[in-house]
Amino acid sequence: MARRRSARLAGGLVLVLAAGGCASLGPATVTHDRANYITAVADSWKEQTLMNVVRLRYGDAPSFVDVSSVISSYTFQGQLSAGGQFNSQATASLPPNSAMVGGSAGYVDRPTITYTPVAGDKFARSLLRPIPPSAIFELIQAGYPSDRVLQLTTRAINGVYNRSTLGKDTRPADRDFYPLLDALRALQLSGAVTMRLEQRGAEEVGILVFSRKAASATNADYQFVLRALGLRPGEGGEINLAFGAQPRGDREIAVLSRSMLSLLLEVANGIEAPDAHVAEGRAQPAGRSAEAPDPRDRPLVRILSGAKAPADAYAAVRYRDTWFWIRDDDLASKNAFTFLMMFFSLAETGIAPAAPVITIPAN
Repeated sequence: MARRRSARLAGGLVLVLAAGGCASLGPATVTHDRANYITAVADSWKEQTLMNVVRLRYGDAPSFVDVSSVISSYTFQGQLSAGGQFNSQATASLPPNSAMVGGSAGYVDRPTITYTPVAGDKFARSLLRPIPPSAIFELIQAGYPSDRVLQLTTRAINGVYNRSTLGKDTRPADRDFYPLLDALRALQLSGAVTMRLEQRGAEEVGILVFSRKAASATNADYQFVLRALGLRPGEGGEINLAFGAQPRGDREIAVLSRSMLSLLLEVANGIEAPDAHVAEGRAQPAGRSAEAPDPRDRPLVRILSGAKAPADAYAAVRYRDTWFWIRDDDLASKNAFTFLMMFFSLAETGIAPAAPVITIPAN
């Protein structure tokens, strides 16, 4: 009887150890880890962008760090021990049958996160080079509102200038610029403006096509765009798209686009910084006021400040003992801030380096 009990106990221990050795942690962690890391990286990206906008308002240099890779490695170790004493007869000197089982387990999560500072040529591509006009109009072609996109990304279109802040000076928008945005938006909604890209040698050229048939429903807007920009579309309504302040002819739209640095400065000029910081010369005076009569002259993204951050902020950072945040119920500012982060990708015009190949041992 004792031998049979011993055999059953030993067999059970073998099954437990075998089951533990066959279990895999990897698949069970994918759903949980992916959602958590996506949320963490996205929140960090928002806060980093907001922090750099605030730093520019205070005259500090922006600094960016990319999360280039996230590797999560798990280790699960277990140990199980057993012992027993079996006697055919129990006496005063020999105790009755007994058995002992002991075990231990260990679980270790060692994530490896790689940070890459944005510097050198990548810094120049991302922050100093103007956003390519073709990328701006590709975004419009994808359905994003043309008036909002062009207001954020352009300084001028065919010599018609947008509102811009240069240091302490502000250049107001030309009389035709805001009506031009409205007319282009109306043409976009009617389907009168489309875009395609053509490869001409080593250069990729953007071409806008104005459909006269589709524009007939908004003929006044169509005629205003042609007059304000000095355009005479060629055969099929085609207009070439180029970067620059002035067009080379009446069949070209020259877009003087902003760089990411100038776009960040425009957003920074609308921050509602504490009056004391401005009076003491710690922060630049505001270039945009939330009380401006024309909504387009107001801050591109409304960023508030105070001693404490609200509990429901869309994004909030602490800088110089002051909290700066975007309200979660301010949908217009949230959309504009989302565009701002998307434009970082549009400004990337270089070739990304190949990702490293990493082998992770399974424990």
